[in-house]
Amino acid sequence: MGNEIVKRLTPEEEELATKQNELALLKMQLADEELALASLKAELAGFEGLYLRRVGILYAELDEWTARLAELQAEKIATAETNSDAAAARAQAEESYSAAHSEAAEVQPVALSPELKKLYREAAKRVHPDTAIDDADRVRRERLMKDVNLAYGKGDEDALRRILVTLDNSPEEVRGLGIGADLIRVLRQLRLVKDRLLVITTELAALAETDIALLKAKADTAASQGLDLLAEMEVDIRGRISAVRQIFEQTAGGEARV
Repeated sequence: MGNEIVKRLTPEEEELATKQNELALLKMQLADEELALASLKAELAGFEGLYLRRVGILYAELDEWTARLAELQAEKIATAETNSDAAAARAQAEESYSAAHSEAAEVQPVALSPELKKLYREAAKRVHPDTAIDDADRVRRERLMKDVNLAYGKGDEDALRRILVTLDNSPEEVRGLGIGADLIRVLRQLRLVKDRLLVITTELAALAETDIALLKAKADTAASQGLDLLAEMEVDIRGRISAVRQIFEQTAGGEARV
């Protein structure tokens, strides 16, 4: 039997090791959940942009003709009701136009490749604000996490790689604290990570119930059956536009005013 001396861990060191292992597992879970949240947001943003460009723009046209008709009717028979209807229709038309021409309409669908997801997961695990050790570190991590989410939303793998390279060379990633301070830091990180996981769960559930998410689910189901839900909506709205415009022309007693 050799003369090797086996160093026994102190209770504090054992507790620290246990909590560090727990934190490591939760960090991986957190990175996966952040990935799920970022992916859902990116997918919904891309679908919303597509919807606004194909369908939203037609709704804006429909609302414009509806507003013109209401305003024309208010001119012919000016009552409190017709004036109110005209004002409401015009407000709706302006809202629809703004939505159809907003920044959201410019967002293009992004291909969330396995490599992109892998890079995001690693970056999120390393920079997440809820693993900060102090306020200054949290500010730095919040900035980095914002950059990570932005790069992921754009499908920019190179930007994510650059962030990881920066982290590898950052002296701020090196920490040398005593066992007592380390234990306190790990316990605080555990609490923050667990709280964030609960927030993500709630946010994912809320996003899944939004109108755009429900519409996307229907569109995905239709696509699996070889159908194009947005194309069907386009046909329906074009028909409604034609009907309202015809009524407008008949009410105006001539050609529609453009």
